[in-house]
Order: sequence, then C-alpha cells, then structure tokens
Amino acid sequence: MKFIDLRSDTVTQPTLEMRQAMYEAVVGDDVYEDDPTVRKLEKLAAEKTGKEAALFVVSGTMGNQIAIMAHTKLGDEIIVAANSHIVQHEVGAAARLSGVSYAIVDNVDNKIYREDILAKIRAENIHYPETGLLCLENPLSDGTVISLEEMKELYETASECNIPVHLDGARLFNAAVYLNVDPKEICKYTDSVMFCLSKGLASPVGSILCGSKEFIKKARKMRKILGGGMRQAGVLAACGIVSLEKMVNRLKEDHDNAMYLATKLNEIQGFSVDMDRVHINMVFCKVERENFDFNKFADKLLVKGIKTNPGEKGSIRFVTHKDINKEDIDYAIKTIKEVLENFS
Repeated sequence: MKFIDLRSDTVTQPTLEMRQAMYEAVVGDDVYEDDPTVRKLEKLAAEKTGKEAALFVVSGTMGNQIAIMAHTKLGDEIIVAANSHIVQHEVGAAARLSGVSYAIVDNVDNKIYREDILAKIRAENIHYPETGLLCLENPLSDGTVISLEEMKELYETASECNIPVHLDGARLFNAAVYLNVDPKEICKYTDSVMFCLSKGLASPVGSILCGSKEFIKKARKMRKILGGGMRQAGVLAACGIVSLEKMVNRLKEDHDNAMYLATKLNEIQGFSVDMDRVHINMVFCKVERENFDFNKFADKLLVKGIKTNPGEKGSIRFVTHKDINKEDIDYAIKTIKEVLENFS
C-alpha cells in the first residue's frame, strides 16, 4: 500500500540525485576536518546564511543545544518562547547539557516582543542568574513566519543589552520563501542560526549551525563533547549539498499545496483552518466535533493509507512536502470525509 504521509516534512525520501551523490561522495575524516564534501557543504551553508562559518551536525536539536552550550556559561538563564521547539521538544536538554534555566515568554501568538526581552533581562543582583542568550524561532513552531522588521527589533534590543541571539531556523528557507527574501536577510539579525537539511529540503540526515569563525570553533568542541564528531560524513553531507542547490527553489510548491489542503479542510463540517496563519507548509486544523477521538481518527486514516499524527490541544497538524502532490491531497480529503461519515 502506498502511504500518504502528512505527519511531517521529516518523512521525505532522499531524491535519486541525493542517492547518487552519496555513492560518489569523496570522503575523509571530518573530526580531522579533512572530509572535502563536508567542508564544501559547510562553506555553502555559510554563504547561504551570510555567516563566516558553519558546522554540519546530526540534527536540529543537536544544533540548537550546541549553540546554547557555546553561547552560555553554567548558571545562565536564556530567554525563550513557551511553545518553542527548544522548550517543548528537546527533552529539557538545555538544563542538563548547558546548566541554564529558562526565562519563558508565554504570549498567545507564540511571539517574543521587545518589551518581553526588556522584562526578562535580569538586573545585576547576587540572587539572580545572568541572562545569557535570546533564542528565537523563524518560522515559529506553529508555522507562522516572523517579519524582518520584527527580527530586526528583537536583535537590536538584545544587542543593546549585550545578549547574543540564536535562531532556531529549522525551516529557515521556508520562511525566506514566504517573505520572498534571501535567507541572509533573516540571518543578519542573529549571532548564530541553525537550519535543518532533513525537513523540506529532503536530505535523509543532518542540520547546519552557522555563525562567526570563533563561535563555530567553540561549537565544534561542543559537538565533540556530545559525541557528534562524525568520520566519513561526506556520504551524508553530499545530500545536503543537493538540498541547498536543488531543493530550496521548489519549497513554494509545498506552500501552495498547504494552502490547497487548508482550503479543502475548511469545507469539512467541524474542521476549520485559520487561512491567515498558513504561511509555510504546515496546516493546523482545529476540530470542533463533540467527543472527537483523535487517536481513533488517526487509526482509521492509517488503514486507508494516510498517516497523520493524533491531534493535540484540539487541532491536527498536517505538513506538506516534496512527496505530497495535489492528487494525494484530494485523496486525503475524500478519505477524511468518508471516515467522518461513520465516525463516532
């Protein structure tokens, strides 16, 4: 059975070009920094983000945690949004790995504003931790994109207070496509940025952490501490090169498909999507049906070849990607309607 997988863009399969690139990759020992394919990927990533240097890491979580480790010292506090990936989906790693605590900003729209930063920065006091880092997301975990004007204000506010800014840009290139700007325009309002190769860009493994040469030198040591020093990693980095050279320009197709999916979901009674919040390839569909069993619903769709995550907080997240086309979406909508006809 063919499965239509709408759980995440992490499920993307590598392209034939990626598989061929893996086979042909020239490799070395990356811990010695002599894997030419990894070095090529890191140089390309630094150029794409407008940073001095870059580091190939296993995952987005590893990239974020290395950044926190490199920017902060034991006992610091980091400013971060309540529903951000770093808080919600990284197992509390910052406390364990970096010995930092969270100054959590909890706004309804999941954003952080200038006044939030100013309110969360710790005054110099023997009883307080020091504010060591501002962590931002773009896009946010809810799929919405932060404007350049907002990024600029946040960065300038933090910089005025001598606080570095790290951006969790897991879907950085999706944000750039939505804003119709070069990714450098987003990244210039950061001191470090992480982006994933293994989501919409379709690589099987890997993320990139970018920043100054000094920062990346420190980050490389932190990667080693975490056991992330890979050897002949060029076989994986080869896919990342294809991602950056070939997969970025097609992301708009995923965004268009997400809008199409959202429009179709809005035609289903009891299902609703706020179209103004469909910015990238993620669709959050609110379900307003009495006693709705989200797990049972997901199970019934799976039997018919559609993979979704069970709902969370009354909504179901659907994610489009390169392996999903409009015909797949039409089948998914048709199947959802059929399941709901006899659903109780």
